[in-house]
Amino acid sequence: MAHVQSLIAYFQGYIPFYRRNLKLAVPVMLAQLGQGTVQLLDTIMVGQLGKAELAAVSFGGATFFIGFAAALGLSFGSTPLIGVQYASGHHRKVSSIFQNSILFNTIVTLVIGSLMLGVYGLMGHLGQPEEVCPMAKSYYLILLSSLPFVLWFQAFRQFMDGVGNTKYAMIVTVSGNALNIFLNWVLIFGHLGCPILGVDGAAYATLISRICMCVAFILLVRNERPYSRYFMFFRRDKFTCQELKDLFKISSPIGLQMFMECFGMNVAVIFVGFCGTVALASHQIAITVSCITWMISCGIASATTIRVSHQLGAGEFHAMKKAGIASIHLSLFFMGLCSIVIILLKTPIAHIFTDDAEVIELASVLLIMTGIYQMADGLQTVTIGALRGMKNVITPMVVAFICYIVVTISVSYFCGIYMGWGAPGIWFAYILELYLASFLLVRRFRKDTKRIIEEGGLPEEAGR
Repeated sequence: MAHVQSLIAYFQGYIPFYRRNLKLAVPVMLAQLGQGTVQLLDTIMVGQLGKAELAAVSFGGATFFIGFAAALGLSFGSTPLIGVQYASGHHRKVSSIFQNSILFNTIVTLVIGSLMLGVYGLMGHLGQPEEVCPMAKSYYLILLSSLPFVLWFQAFRQFMDGVGNTKYAMIVTVSGNALNIFLNWVLIFGHLGCPILGVDGAAYATLISRICMCVAFILLVRNERPYSRYFMFFRRDKFTCQELKDLFKISSPIGLQMFMECFGMNVAVIFVGFCGTVALASHQIAITVSCITWMISCGIASATTIRVSHQLGAGEFHAMKKAGIASIHLSLFFMGLCSIVIILLKTPIAHIFTDDAEVIELASVLLIMTGIYQMADGLQTVTIGALRGMKNVITPMVVAFICYIVVTISVSYFCGIYMGWGAPGIWFAYILELYLASFLLVRRFRKDTKRIIEEGGLPEEAGR
């Protein structure tokens, strides 16, 4: 009984932190879940066209997301920098970081976009089914044209996250997602007098909605008084190489971490493609469901980065640690519920996407495996958010290399292709890498928080 009472008292001590974290996390979670809903409906609508079309979206989307994730990761570096300066009351410094992040993201667009354009020419030589490649390449190219709008949107979003406002991004993202869903219906199936565009229609819907989201968010932030003041400090001479270097220093490990994570997982998608169209279509169903639940952890992780960076900037190191641990609790709770739902409803979920019996049978197996790794996926995502808030972006990058490059690629090839286990063998690699990553990242989080508390701040701050 005493143990139960002490456990209750332990969790009661975290209630204020749960509330503060959720206040920031819920808008991000809603926005992310809205994006997940778009991906879900994309898959459902394209699935009605046939398994080849579904496989094309899987291959084209996975190939696009490798470079896209690297670009997205490079845009995340401004949030912890802005968060620490904002908590310290250095508003001109906040404005300077924000201004340079816009330029930085523009440079990232040009560099990553050029590399991704080169990848387009290689897509027909990756051993995918012949009926899939032409549709996948067209889908990829249309998505690629949306990259600059996503990264300009990200510059404004990371600024708003850094100052602790996650509601505006939610409003714009949810509205953009609603537009995307409507355009999917119009363009994929040719409603309202539009031609039937099929797979291309899904890509064009995404492009148009991303352009609208970018423009709407810029206008919203620029014209809102509490935040428009930061634009008053914008000056041409504030574009500095030093500021860009600072952004690159913290952003490049995040970009590499996200690139390696997506590269490893999507090389596994190529291995799935070796197994045929049914395997690729089944994979698309399972990965879509997994991405939707992962959005919950992304929302909590974003809130964690903000809360941890603010507590760090204010010098409240014990509160910083508790903010991170509270997010770990929240992630385990939500992802545990998702795991139960996915495993229990695996077959009905697969039926939502397709009527193909072979695809449903294999997708049901992959959904069980999806349920198995849910808690580990949430744990590693949220812990990465906490480490970013403490400006530790190196550890997640190293862990990503070990788990997503070494483990995922080698295990997925060995189990899925060499041993002949097919898609389930490849998905076993996902389970292994996510549990290993979560273990390594949580251990590092405990070590870093202990050091910061003992030393009174980060090494460069403790000596001031």
